[in-house]
Amino acid sequence: MNILVSGGGGFIGSHIADEYISLGHNVVIIDNLSAGFEEFVNPKAKFYNADIRDEKVGKIISENKIDVINHHAAKINLRQSVLDPVSDAEINILGAVNLFQKGFEAGIKKIIFASSGGAIYGEEESLPISEEQPTGPKSPYGINKLAVEKYLYYYKTVHGLDYTALRYANAYGPRQSTSGESGVIAILSDMLLKGKQFVINGDGKQTRDYVYISDIVKANVLALGKSKFDVYNIGRGKETTVNYIFKKLNDIAGTSFKENHGPAKIGEQRRSALSYKRIENSLGWKPETGIDEGLKLTFEFFKQRAK
Repeated sequence: MNILVSGGGGFIGSHIADEYISLGHNVVIIDNLSAGFEEFVNPKAKFYNADIRDEKVGKIISENKIDVINHHAAKINLRQSVLDPVSDAEINILGAVNLFQKGFEAGIKKIIFASSGGAIYGEEESLPISEEQPTGPKSPYGINKLAVEKYLYYYKTVHGLDYTALRYANAYGPRQSTSGESGVIAILSDMLLKGKQFVINGDGKQTRDYVYISDIVKANVLALGKSKFDVYNIGRGKETTVNYIFKKLNDIAGTSFKENHGPAKIGEQRRSALSYKRIENSLGWKPETGIDEGLKLTFEFFKQRAK
């Protein structure tokens, strides 16, 4: 199968590209390296340093006879989307639609889209959240992810183009960026290795559903086949506090930093956890990496990288 991975130089996209290649697929990567790194681009992939908004995207798709587009290229800073919603929409909506339209015109068979379980649902009282619960994004980033899902629905219902949208919980693991506002596990690992104090926003009791990169990759492999549903949550269905993450990584690192709490972030979601029952019943996927094991693997990556 010929697969195009947009954002294939980034944290999640590069791992997916690696696995597709190991399974014998031909992989083409588009990444403008604004957030990704060329060192993460698999040397067995055909790499194009390009933006998903570029006109030449269509030529890349047609010349490589792409069957499936796996779309992970995006501007992922939620707080930045609030400060600059126009730029966020230009990349995350217009870039996606350009990629999908060019793919449709070239005759692709399917699109796999990296959506967001946390940003799309908003604050929910009943956890873990299922796909049937109403969406209520409270940021331009979440709104854009939902809008792209609606575009995919359009391409399927009007043009018959198959798709699978994977609504990720909080992804973490090796290669995640240590800069920016997302990726608390990567950021904290990096700071502990540098002997720097980490500031926890608010009381640290806010929860997230952390899902390890290898589990996300497996979902993207299963999504290559025929799906019973168009949208799936990808999470562990379990809440983990920031305080717990801090304590465990402190122990793993062998450091003795005390909890240092700063002001809470205005508008920050308090709790989050995603039910994975739909994809388990439909495609047989379930998370296999527990939070403690994932934290050890992630910290070890950053430790080796720091040497």
